[in-house]
Amino acid sequence: MAAPGAVLRQCPLLLPQNREGTVYEGFLTAQGRDFHIRILLPTDFQLKNARIECSWHLKKILHGYQHILKQRLHSCPDLVSFLVELKTIMEIALKNTPELHIPRPPEYYSCLVRDIEILGWNNFLFSSRVAYVDTGLSTVKLKAEDSCGRQHLITLKLNAKYPTEPPDCLVDFPVQFAVSWMPQNSLVDIHNQFLAALESLKEFWDAMDEIDGNTWVLEPENPTRSATTRRIAIGNNVSVNIEVDPRHPNMLPECYFLGADHVVNPLRIKLNNNMHLWDPEISLLQNLKDILEIDFPSRAVLEKSDFTKDCGICYAYRLDGTIPDQVCDDPRCGQPFHQACLYEWLQGLPSSRQSFNVIFGECPYCNKPLTLKTSMKKL
Repeated sequence: MAAPGAVLRQCPLLLPQNREGTVYEGFLTAQGRDFHIRILLPTDFQLKNARIECSWHLKKILHGYQHILKQRLHSCPDLVSFLVELKTIMEIALKNTPELHIPRPPEYYSCLVRDIEILGWNNFLFSSRVAYVDTGLSTVKLKAEDSCGRQHLITLKLNAKYPTEPPDCLVDFPVQFAVSWMPQNSLVDIHNQFLAALESLKEFWDAMDEIDGNTWVLEPENPTRSATTRRIAIGNNVSVNIEVDPRHPNMLPECYFLGADHVVNPLRIKLNNNMHLWDPEISLLQNLKDILEIDFPSRAVLEKSDFTKDCGICYAYRLDGTIPDQVCDDPRCGQPFHQACLYEWLQGLPSSRQSFNVIFGECPYCNKPLTLKTSMKKL
């Protein structure tokens, strides 16, 4: 049996409720917060037969730790030892449930419910701008449609100080989305700012959608709205990787050609010679066609498999998210390889040599001289 004085020293807010010392009720403190608890001990003071009652809040925090609590009840010699263990478990549980660190005041819920009502739920007359609200009322997803009919989502993570502090906003944008916020603002204001940001990116998404719809994009496999790069197939084992500025999508993008030198060198020359012909008034895709003097392979005529040749070393197309981007320069061979695969192959050849970041060796297929310029960071 633990002396009431020892319990009081360990937990000053937990008080005995009877002369026998079999019932304690009060509060346990963890992470600077007080949690209501009631402990009922049997007359023989055996902890393994004790019953613990607590608030729903503490019960939610300790969900998943019941087996540990039962184990401690069986192993601790007295109530004080168990209380020490219980407070440690509460501290750990609170750290693992950050959303429960700070209780949310009534004003939080009243403001949030008001905002959601203004934004509206789905009904027969109006389309809701609210796509999702979690059960804890701490995460809200709002939807919006831009002027071209594209659907977009913004995820809002609200902290307990809302609306004094703005929620964290997660968007699928190629640029940072910064919210202008005052304590009197609401989710409606964020939705309006979201709509304005969508329109500012309209030209960028128009340009990327035209590329996605009319060419074979090799990478990324499933481009998100935030993706600013496209690797576009030009021909067999030849492609161009473009990096588009989302703020100036009609300007000449950064271009990097991938393929055998005898194929890509003429394309580089055309790009340099025709750069002055770039016209911001016409589309990005049309400009690329005019500058490079090519027609990109049509999606209507060819299949993506016509450009997705497997690596000649690992016999796979995708390796850790990358696709073959090194090609044998011999026109009669033209076998593609992953950079990582080719690097390992050349490193294992006794005849290969390396100068800084360039390795000289032979093609695994045709034994013709082959050069690999590599960055160790990528490998």
